Amino acid sequence: MAVAATKGFVRMTGETELLTIAQELAEVSRLVEDDDVTGALGRFAERVMRTVPGCAAATVTVTGVRPEQADVVAACATPGAAAPAQDMLTGDGPLVEALRYREPRRVDDTRTDQRWPRFSARLADQGYRSVLVLPVPTRRRGGGSAVLTVFSDEPHRFDETVHDVVLLLTVHAGVVFDNAQLFHDSRRLVDQLKVALETRQTIGQAQGLLMRHFGCDAQGGFGLLKGASQNTNTKLRDVAETLVSAHEQDNFESALAKFRLDAATAGAATS
Repeated sequence: MAVAATKGFVRMTGETELLTIAQELAEVSRLVEDDDVTGALGRFAERVMRTVPGCAAATVTVTGVRPEQADVVAACATPGAAAPAQDMLTGDGPLVEALRYREPRRVDDTRTDQRWPRFSARLADQGYRSVLVLPVPTRRRGGGSAVLTVFSDEPHRFDETVHDVVLLLTVHAGVVFDNAQLFHDSRRLVDQLKVALETRQTIGQAQGLLMRHFGCDAQGGFGLLKGASQNTNTKLRDVAETLVSAHEQDNFESALAKFRLDAATAGAATS
């Protein structure tokens, strides 16, 4: 029955269907501005579940440097089915091995497979009879790996034909993962640069205020800021922000006193 259904899927998947799948995969690979890596992979897992014949659930699992640090970052299942959870990564099993060795693993029937009895028994209790695990090609920093796993409530559901379909999908999963991570790394870098530029501007403003107030040069103004930071154990940025804010609120003298900035201090800083 499973083989016949798969052959039917192959016959149905002509140029139009393949084009539709490609377009949908391209769509799901696009990043939403406020989406994160987990959100992007979640959308992808849902698309995989709807695309792969006989798939009742799909998960994406990633690791740190060590496979035992793995986490299921995306999981979805058909209505009424339980999404496979984190306990799949407890002990030995095809997911753990696929993450460790970056090799595919397949369970044709969870009720008869003897390689990972505890893993198979847990899934069989949840109603899943066959599993296919494929490594996801990613360029993750610091090592680690990722796998795409599909589950079916039918035994022997994932034959070689379906394997090839899922293999194509894992390439897209890698693109989703890498692009999402790159996007958010870039956003984080931009945010850091904005903070750095704003901090530099604020420090420059505070430096100018001190130069005008104490009649010192740029080096002396920065020396006063640095000294205030060290003497009060306050970040240089915070000292500058306080001084600029105090000046805007006509409370500059109080801020100077708070940071122990007076004529004597200025004289020492410029001498």
